[in-house]
Amino acid sequence: MPQVTVTINGKTYRMACDEGQEGHLQFLAETFDSYVGQLKGAFGEIGDQRLTVMAGVMVTDELVEMRRKIKSMEADIATLRASRDQVIDHASSSESELARQVLQAAEKIETISAKLNGPRSV
Repeated sequence: MPQVTVTINGKTYRMACDEGQEGHLQFLAETFDSYVGQLKGAFGEIGDQRLTVMAGVMVTDELVEMRRKIKSMEADIATLRASRDQVIDHASSSESELARQVLQAAEKIETISAKLNGPRSV
């Protein structure tokens, strides 16, 4: 199992990960370290454990908000799909009705044409 060395708040940690996930783990650690850095800049030296916990809470807050947005978007997508299906059904029935009316008009034209042309004498 590959191992990656990451740095968070100036401290080095050795972490194991799945094969091929080294870059992703490094990215996650760098992202988390940026949260710690933001808090450190805002609050100063308030203790490593406290900074880490606060950064964890910030990340979790963002995660929860993203999940809420995804759920809302999924509901919007479901609504749009239902609307699309209704429009398709309506268009299909309108097309069928139009075809029926065109056929009916064609039959009337044929009837009128037959009456106008009537029997011919030679």
